[in-house]
Amino acid sequence: MNIIQPYAKILKPSLPDSWKVEMLRKVEWCGRISHRSEDVQNADSWERFIQAVVIGHGDWSITEHASVSVDMVVDRGITHELVRHRLFSFTQESTRFVNYEKKMPPGFILPVEEWGNEDQRYAWYLAIQTAEESYRNLLKAGMPPQLARSVFPNALASRIVITGNLRNWRHFFIMRTTKEAHPQMRQVTIPLLAEFKQTIPILYDDIQPNARQVDNLKLPR
Repeated sequence: MNIIQPYAKILKPSLPDSWKVEMLRKVEWCGRISHRSEDVQNADSWERFIQAVVIGHGDWSITEHASVSVDMVVDRGITHELVRHRLFSFTQESTRFVNYEKKMPPGFILPVEEWGNEDQRYAWYLAIQTAEESYRNLLKAGMPPQLARSVFPNALASRIVITGNLRNWRHFFIMRTTKEAHPQMRQVTIPLLAEFKQTIPILYDDIQPNARQVDNLKLPR
């Protein structure tokens, strides 16, 4: 049984760290088009502009001109929640085309880092072991992977790449880092929010992990 640790991380381009600021300079440039003031943009004006126009004035639409891609490994249950954010673009590991006997062994993700009593953990491991053995037996019997996959549980690890603009990511964190979010969702979104705060200044600093959703929904977006 292959237990996988879930993660979510920004897919950084193979460029110098200036790409982080370049995204926000692009947002500034696009925003200045409305007043045709792009000629006064300089290397350092993005921060003042975004503070005034996006955060101060509330014009979040211009943050839709820059996007970020994220690489995640989570269980299939969490991917079902992720794809509900329909304005993102998704590319997900396909259980139709990946043969987990030939390509790589299937991975499984524990419900949370600390969970359940001894009886519950035993029942979980037994269920996963049974599913994995059933998958192998079906393949040996000649069933194609796209049909044999039906015995896999939601605990099956799945890699997914998500691309969204900066505004969509803001809404995502407002919704998916609250205390009402699924614990396995928070397991990856809270560290990811911290990475966004560190990587892309200004736009995410006011979002607090484990806040109530009703309070987060009062934040501008």
